[in-house]
Amino acid sequence: MNAMIQNPILRGFNPDPSIIRVGDDYYIATSTFEWFPGVQIHHSRDLQNWRLLNRPLNRASQLDMRGAEESGGVWAPCLTHADGKFWLIFSDLKRRTGGFKDSRNYLVTADNIEGPWSDPIYLNSSGFDPSLFHDDDGRKYLLNMVWNHRNQEKGGKFGGILLQEYSVEEQRLVGPVTNIYRGTDLKLTEGPHLYKRDGWYWLLTAEGGTEYNHAVTMARSRDLLGPYETDPMKHMLTSKDAPDAPLQRAGHADIVETQNGEFYMVHLCSRPLTGLKRSVCGRETAIQKIIWETGEFPRLAHGGNVPAAEVAAPDLPAQVWNEPQRSFDFAPGPLPQPLQWLRTPEAERIFSLDARPGWLRIFGRESPGNRFEHAVVMHRQTEWSYDAETEVEFAPQGYLQMAGLLCYYNAYLFHYLAITATEDGARELIVMSVKGDYPIGAVDYPLTRPIPLPATGAIRLGVSVERDALRFRYALPDGDWQDVGLVLDASLLADEAAGNACGSHTGAFVGMCAHDIAGTATPADFSHFRYTPRPA
Repeated sequence: MNAMIQNPILRGFNPDPSIIRVGDDYYIATSTFEWFPGVQIHHSRDLQNWRLLNRPLNRASQLDMRGAEESGGVWAPCLTHADGKFWLIFSDLKRRTGGFKDSRNYLVTADNIEGPWSDPIYLNSSGFDPSLFHDDDGRKYLLNMVWNHRNQEKGGKFGGILLQEYSVEEQRLVGPVTNIYRGTDLKLTEGPHLYKRDGWYWLLTAEGGTEYNHAVTMARSRDLLGPYETDPMKHMLTSKDAPDAPLQRAGHADIVETQNGEFYMVHLCSRPLTGLKRSVCGRETAIQKIIWETGEFPRLAHGGNVPAAEVAAPDLPAQVWNEPQRSFDFAPGPLPQPLQWLRTPEAERIFSLDARPGWLRIFGRESPGNRFEHAVVMHRQTEWSYDAETEVEFAPQGYLQMAGLLCYYNAYLFHYLAITATEDGARELIVMSVKGDYPIGAVDYPLTRPIPLPATGAIRLGVSVERDALRFRYALPDGDWQDVGLVLDASLLADEAAGNACGSHTGAFVGMCAHDIAGTATPADFSHFRYTPRPA
């Protein structure tokens, strides 16, 4: 009997999966939005055990998201392999709110999945969720949803799926643009992937938006340009009619065939807190086994169209990787792989592991949530409950400097345990919360009064999150842990709490930060960081 795969397979903020197989190796690329470096690529040999391999968009010539809105940046990568190389297509959203979408679509390539990856080739800006289809005659085609800014009907701005040929020789799109599929009455048709099998072109799309009406729809045509007929079942995967299913918001999928002829589909999902429509781990990646009979529309192997929390593993040898690093004692060199920062490719302006060997130095930059230089180094929240802690040396001159431990969704939703100082320079500990309330981004200071701190010495900072309850703690030099005395709402750090105007596509992070609104770049030094997920 095959082992069972537990969903999600990529836990914590890993949406919009694109999957490929190259020989015995499987790779999934997921969206990173405003977090840098861009795109996460995970690797597996058995579709059950995955490891983070790399983030290919890692330099200024490939990606610069300074100024990007919340949940802007890198959307919906598509990873393919053809002609002996890897092809990665992605959107860089420069604007995501309002009547227009400034979606720059790019292509990068590499001979090896671990890089180096090329500088990007610009493709178009007509819409997001681009993907590349390699036909069996060697020709290549770009697909993307088109944004129809003229249509005022709800959901009507999703104008269908465009297809245009890509010329490898000219490194640009060529020939006519064809709208090959406008979707079903669920609307919001996006996320296209095209396959060729059994004499048919099969078009997989996401519909219904990335919230609780999300769905996966398949259509097919004998001709590349259509017309495409929709699956009689309409939505082969969705949780929209199963509000009690553990995996919600199921959609945005991609299909892979194993070397043994089995088929699996990876898809976006989320795990809302029990009794709350709040997904604190963001949008994640799950997998389903499917049956794809010759000439027939594919179906979930377990029947119906509701995603399963547990699915049969393929007939492949197990490949178990080492546990991901979650405890970080800092040393000179590159930043440990699980950690990320926001927007800027100029990491040296944000942090250094070399300035003080054995410590992570974060240079205080602009205000919490700033869209240009927000000095944070953070780890994804991967489970409903976790503990995290760090130790920081920091000498603020006044209240314009602050540093500490940040539980963060975006600029409009965070809880911050911050070391700062009075106007007279006396160090103190405060809690700041931004809850997305009107006026958006207003700061709340829930402590009755700040906690006085010694003038010098390292302060330990910690947080415990249990589902929707968040508790900060601190320890003075050579002292024991002390509870701050607050219970904050951890469920605010979720897509559903953000709302579209505030950005709603990422996930909760926890980590270290420094801010200096005075512009003097006062540094904060962190000796370590620990992230310990706990069973829900």
